[in-house]
Amino acid sequence: MTEPQLKFVQCLGSAGLRRMAYWEWACSGAAAAKAPVLVCVHGLTRQGRDFDALARRMSESHRVICPDVAGRGRSDWLPQPFGYQIPTYVADMVVLLARLDVEQVDWVGTSMGGLIGMGLAALPASSDTAGKAGKADKAGTAISLVRRMVLNDVGPELGFEALQRIGSYLGQHMSFDSLEQGAAYLSSISQGFGPHSAAQWAALSAPMFKPVQGGAGGVCLHYDPQLAAPFAQVSREAAEAGTAALWQAYDSLTCPTLLLRGADSDLLSSATAQAMTQRGPRAQLHEFAGVGHAPTLVQADQIEVVREFFGAV
Repeated sequence: MTEPQLKFVQCLGSAGLRRMAYWEWACSGAAAAKAPVLVCVHGLTRQGRDFDALARRMSESHRVICPDVAGRGRSDWLPQPFGYQIPTYVADMVVLLARLDVEQVDWVGTSMGGLIGMGLAALPASSDTAGKAGKADKAGTAISLVRRMVLNDVGPELGFEALQRIGSYLGQHMSFDSLEQGAAYLSSISQGFGPHSAAQWAALSAPMFKPVQGGAGGVCLHYDPQLAAPFAQVSREAAEAGTAALWQAYDSLTCPTLLLRGADSDLLSSATAQAMTQRGPRAQLHEFAGVGHAPTLVQADQIEVVREFFGAV
């Protein structure tokens, strides 16, 4: 069975260089040399191995890249916790695209990963660079860094109560006697992910943990607890102010966009999802029954929706 290769790229921050990890799935299809690149970016406290099930299927047609966003998984932690914000992550992705030596990518972003994708796709491109690379439309306008994008249960307007729910468990220094105990805890705070078999949940949970340092035994979560610092500053007023900026970014998008929504999501409301089909890129909307925030893209029906959007079916 195909497995990804762990690689690293150096990113520049306020304290100097740091490493961002990413998992690369080589294209196994006949046209591997010309395969498009698909970047899959995870949610707030997750990591790149969340996409293993999707990446295995998409690697039949794409070169698939699944980064661990700064402070998560195998990537370095930031020395200043207030660096854990979307502009930092977008800048890191620009560096990653330069490492991959590609002009455009396809994008799948779950929750936070979708906000990063929106930020990247909204960046004004250089028309000179686009012209040299042949990446301009018939009017000569530079084309976005993102060719096609999947936004997984996220949009410009986020449910404040859902943000508070997430904040209630974010940043706690927790350790567990065993991986099984840790997986059970994750299950207790991840009911929105929907039903999973024991094997599926074990596969989703294992990369989320690392051994406790100091030889004490047990495992702890594989992300920096300081992620909670900027998140704790999000008041209702700040969230409302951010909504206007996010709508502005969304309205500027021109790439074909697929919006996935858990039908029971408390983060992305049905009203916001419907508005996203009428504004900006006029996203296609697909909802999954029995799922909240957020679909894990592990189930076969969820994977097939994504594959069809990218023309892999």
